[in-house]
Amino acid sequence: MPSFASLLRGINVSGHKKIPMAGLKTLYEELGFTKVKTYIQSGNVVFETDQQDVSLIRQLIESKIEATYGFDVTVLIRTADELRQVASTNPFETIEDVYVTFLAEEPSPEKWANLKSLDPGTERMELKNKELYLQFPDGYGKAKLSNPFVESKLKVRGTTRNWRTINEILRLL
Repeated sequence: MPSFASLLRGINVSGHKKIPMAGLKTLYEELGFTKVKTYIQSGNVVFETDQQDVSLIRQLIESKIEATYGFDVTVLIRTADELRQVASTNPFETIEDVYVTFLAEEPSPEKWANLKSLDPGTERMELKNKELYLQFPDGYGKAKLSNPFVESKLKVRGTTRNWRTINEILRLL
C-alpha cells in the first residue's frame, strides 16, 4: 500500500487553528487511512492508503478538517518517493539552516523570476519543481523569505519545514 506524507499549513501556530495531534490521527483513520502517525504539533502526518489520486486525498483531508474543526487548512501531500527525492536533492553544500517550502503547485516562471530577482541578503533559495529550498544563516525567525512572503510573491500556497523535520517524517514513512 502506498505511503504518503501530508503537511498541514498554519495549524497550532500562536494558538490559532488548534488541532490536537491525537484528534488529527483519529480524523485520518476515520477517512480509512492506515498506519497513521503524526510528528510534532505543526501538522505532519504520514499514512497509507490504496487511493492513488493525490488531489482527491488532499480534498478529503481538507473537507474533513473543515467539517470537524470549523476552519480551512491547506494540506500538501507528497508520496514517500517524492519526499525521498526532496531529501536527496538539497542544492546547498550543507544541511545547516536549510528549510524547504512545499508548494501546492509549481509557480509560474514569471513569478519565480520576480522572487529570484529580489535581494534576500544572506539567505539563499533554489526552486526544484514544487519545492523551494531555503537557507537561513541568520535563522528562520529573522527570515526575509518567510512562508507568507514566498506565497505572496509566487501566488502559490505552501508550507515550510526544516531539514530535521523532513528527515523525521521520512523516518516515519
